[in-house]
Amino acid sequence: MNVNQKVSQIVEEKFPGSVIIPEEPQNDFIQLNSEKWNEIAKFLKTESALKFDSCQCITGVDLGAETEKLEVRYNFHSTKHLHKVEIRIATDRKRPSIPSVEQIWRVADWFEREVYDMYGIRFKGHRDLRRMLLPDDWKGWPLRKDYKTPQTYNGMKVPKVRKGWD
Repeated sequence: MNVNQKVSQIVEEKFPGSVIIPEEPQNDFIQLNSEKWNEIAKFLKTESALKFDSCQCITGVDLGAETEKLEVRYNFHSTKHLHKVEIRIATDRKRPSIPSVEQIWRVADWFEREVYDMYGIRFKGHRDLRRMLLPDDWKGWPLRKDYKTPQTYNGMKVPKVRKGWD
């Protein structure tokens, strides 16, 4: 049994119904529903057998228009036990929202803001969720597969090719 399977089993015992079991057996990540994500995240960090004290990365993924889902992927590491895990949580494309973990792992602040900026996924409970790479008045979410690049921004032409930017 690998670490993802062990963590999945521990989480399912503590938070019944939180682990989504895929049709095809999956050993390299854990799929969770978002309902108790904040409680699960605290548990992952503080449970002595797990101690995922380091949030390595949080990123967004557009699973495609046919699924109507966006996904947030978290990579955690334990400096005590030297194990790592990937957690995936899907959310609805039309109203994407997942509980924030920035108050559990402070580094999640910037990761969640970047995911919000690029995918439009809102992190409930985030203390300062706002764009960080694009202007506040930018329309749309550039890393979504259905994003259409605007022709202009505030009256300026938006170049599609980076000629002359060097």
